[in-house]
Amino acid sequence: MDSLTQIVLGAAVGEAVAGRKIGNKAALWGAIGGTLPDLDVFLRFFYDPLDAALVHRGFSHSLLFACLAGPAIGYLFHRITKRKHPLKMWVFLWFLSIVTHPMLDVFTNYGTQFFWPFSWRLTFNSVFVLDPLYTIPFMILLIGALFMKRDSRRRRIWNWTGIIYSSAYLLWGLIVKLGIYGNSDSYFAEAGIHPKRTMVTPMPLTSFYWDMIAEDDTAYYIGYKSLFAPFDPKQMEVITKNHHLLKEIDWNGNPRIEEIEHITNGFYSVEQHSDSLFVYDLRFGTTTTITNGKSKKPLMGYGFTTQEQHIKTLFSHRTRDFNKIDFNSYVEKVFGK
Repeated sequence: MDSLTQIVLGAAVGEAVAGRKIGNKAALWGAIGGTLPDLDVFLRFFYDPLDAALVHRGFSHSLLFACLAGPAIGYLFHRITKRKHPLKMWVFLWFLSIVTHPMLDVFTNYGTQFFWPFSWRLTFNSVFVLDPLYTIPFMILLIGALFMKRDSRRRRIWNWTGIIYSSAYLLWGLIVKLGIYGNSDSYFAEAGIHPKRTMVTPMPLTSFYWDMIAEDDTAYYIGYKSLFAPFDPKQMEVITKNHHLLKEIDWNGNPRIEEIEHITNGFYSVEQHSDSLFVYDLRFGTTTTITNGKSKKPLMGYGFTTQEQHIKTLFSHRTRDFNKIDFNSYVEKVFGK
């Protein structure tokens, strides 16, 4: 999830554990604990973009990291505060604020290596990385709680209401996703498509509008489903795989195909433009709906610059068509208008 959401979650956890004993400082330390796992983004300066994507949400987003860092930082704070508060309180505050970060990220499409050192990523793919309906009510309840007296019963009620609401919202996303996924074959059948594999993922900023990606031997088919309207097969997009282009490259003894398949979960397309090869991660969808068709580019991918069929450099690709975003049209699609 985005940094603000992780701060809110960490702060709420810190408040729940130690708010009555140390007041608003509990939320402060919890917010810091909730951001610690994402410090791995600084590792990108030491890796190429593809390796950086593989490293991100790895060890620092694992249960093992929380089990090591939580007690260690908790013990440090216990000593710094001259044992004024129980060691158990500090350990729980830091462990829970850290571990809830990757637990929340598990619900996004990128997932985490929660059980590192095992390489597979745990992902439910049921909430978009930025969802105001999750974050804003949660944040309002937390801020309201922090303005109340530390021993106030209402303070605890407000904070726990936020935690319960956020958890219920994640459960809601899972239920909606399972419902759409269960009907996805029939939706694609309306368009005459019988996929080998299907993925369902939430669209930007909402849990009311969903992206369905079907795969056959040569292409991906992207359909959209609003909770407020029937599925429209006329909105289907077709993206050619072109996976063969990766096999035609001389990788200089360092093939990246397995890494590409791992990081994209096998949902990727390839395009050749002059001496650049673009690999698009289709789990993040395209810009079609958010720009009302003005742009139809995949949102994210990786670019390989080649010369004489040898890899020269590697760079990250993100669509930058922000000036083409049509928010009003997108809202209409979300609500099926």
